[in-house]
Amino acid sequence: MNGRRTRAFLRNRTAVAGACVLALFVAAALLAGVLAPFDPESRVPGDDVLVRTQPSAAHLLGTDENGFDVFSRLLHGARTSLLTATASILLALAVAVPLGAFAGWRGGLAESAVMRATDVSLAFPSIFLAVVIAAIRNDRSLATVVYAVAAVSVPPLVRQVRAAVLQVKAQDYVTAAVALGIPPWRILVTTVLPNCMAPILVLATLGTGTAILDAAGLSFLGLGPPPTAPEWGVMLTNGSRYALDPSLWFLLVPPGAAIALTVLGFNLFGDGLRDALDPRTRV
Repeated sequence: MNGRRTRAFLRNRTAVAGACVLALFVAAALLAGVLAPFDPESRVPGDDVLVRTQPSAAHLLGTDENGFDVFSRLLHGARTSLLTATASILLALAVAVPLGAFAGWRGGLAESAVMRATDVSLAFPSIFLAVVIAAIRNDRSLATVVYAVAAVSVPPLVRQVRAAVLQVKAQDYVTAAVALGIPPWRILVTTVLPNCMAPILVLATLGTGTAILDAAGLSFLGLGPPPTAPEWGVMLTNGSRYALDPSLWFLLVPPGAAIALTVLGFNLFGDGLRDALDPRTRV
C-alpha cells in the first residue's frame, strides 16, 4: 500500500486492532518452540497416571486427560491452524484465480460453464462438501483438511475473481490495449490481473478466517488430525466432552477463544484492508 492507503488503514481503529490480534497469534505460532514449556504431544514428565490437573504455575492452563500440557498445545496449535488455513487459501487461489479470470475475460459458453459449476457448488453448505471430501480421502491428516478446505473455498473465490475481472475489463485502458492489437492473454496477465490484486488480497484475508473455522469444524467432527495432534479443532473436540464440568473450563475455553479471536482478527483486518484499498476512499 502507498502512503495514503497506509494512513487510511491506520486511521481505522478496528482494522488496527485486528492486525494486532493477528500479530499476536502469528508471533505465538512462530515462537511456539521457544515459548512452549513442554512437548505438545508428550506427557508431562513426572506424571505416572493419566489425570487432568488444574492450572498452576507449572502448567498455566493445566493438563488434559492424556497428561499433555494445554498451554503448550495451544501455542503449537496456533502454528498448525494458521499453516493449515494459509495453505488451504493459497491452494484455492491457485485454482480460483485462473478459472475466474478465464471466465470473466473469455465470456460466452466458457463463462457459463464455469459459473454454473460454481453455482452448483455454492448450493451446498461448505462444511457438508468439506466432510464429503474428507470422507472420500479417508485419511486423518492435515493434508486432508487442507484439500477439503481448499476445495470448498474455490467456488466463492471464482465468483469474486470473475467479478473483479469484469470490472477491470470494462475500463478504457483495457479497451485501448485491445484496439492496439495486443494479444488477449497478454492483456489479461499484464494489465487486468494486476489491477485485480487488491480485491483478491482482501478475499484471501477474509477467506483465511473462514478456512480456520472450516478446518476446526472438520477436526471437531473427527475428520481432521489424530486426537493427540496439537490443533485447535482437535483440542476443542477433546474438551467438549467436559463441557458440563465448570472445573474443567481450561480444556474447552482456550482453544475456542483462540479460534474466535483469530477469525475476528482476520475479519477486522480484511475489512480495514478493503476500505484502505478502495480507490474511492478519501483521506
